[in-house]
Amino acid sequence: MNWNDLFAGLALYLVIEGIMPFLNPPALRRAMTSFINLTDTQLRVAGLVSMIIGVILLYFVRHQVAN
Repeated sequence: MNWNDLFAGLALYLVIEGIMPFLNPPALRRAMTSFINLTDTQLRVAGLVSMIIGVILLYFVRHQVAN
């Protein structure tokens, strides 16, 4: 991995994060409001699941590129 990969990943993250507020701001507001009702544990579990899925996807993307 090099710096270009890191910055490409960051750029892609920003593009993906910007899709929802650009396409449907009211739905994003509703989703953010629903986060208030979650406990810290629920938010941590959601974050952990998201990270695990991301690592698995990254592994498969890198593994396929190598082969």
